[in-house]
Amino acid sequence: MKELHLEISNRYSCLKSPKSATECLFEAIVQSGKFPIGDGELSIAFVDDETIAQVHADFMGDPSPTDVITFPADATMDSAGEIIVSVDHARSRAVELNEPFSRELSLYLIHGWLHLAGYDDHDEADRLKMRAAEQEALALLDSSEKAVVYRLQDKP
Repeated sequence: MKELHLEISNRYSCLKSPKSATECLFEAIVQSGKFPIGDGELSIAFVDDETIAQVHADFMGDPSPTDVITFPADATMDSAGEIIVSVDHARSRAVELNEPFSRELSLYLIHGWLHLAGYDDHDEADRLKMRAAEQEALALLDSSEKAVVYRLQDKP
């Protein structure tokens, strides 16, 4: 990635080496030329439900766990933004939906990226645009030459 630097913090002990999968995921989006975001450091944090619930409470006044939280870019700090994803949430939703865990986690990262690219999901019309963009980005991954695979280990 040219002018975008990923800073990845894996705070989820059972998530195995997410750096290469995350780099491949965002590289596929960047190379497509679709959904551009600003330059700078893009911070990614993989956390549990307890941690994301605390962030949700501290910054949005809602103490419930959620799937992904995105903080916008700050050009004065050379930041392209921050994406925090709950691996716990991805695990449970993947089971509920009978989807691969890796696909669900990728969707959360894509959702965060799309927020940084200007998409929103506060009302129904915006939600529909966001969902369509998510599917388009997932299709980019499917057609990418590099596999994006997130793995969990059984024990921390």
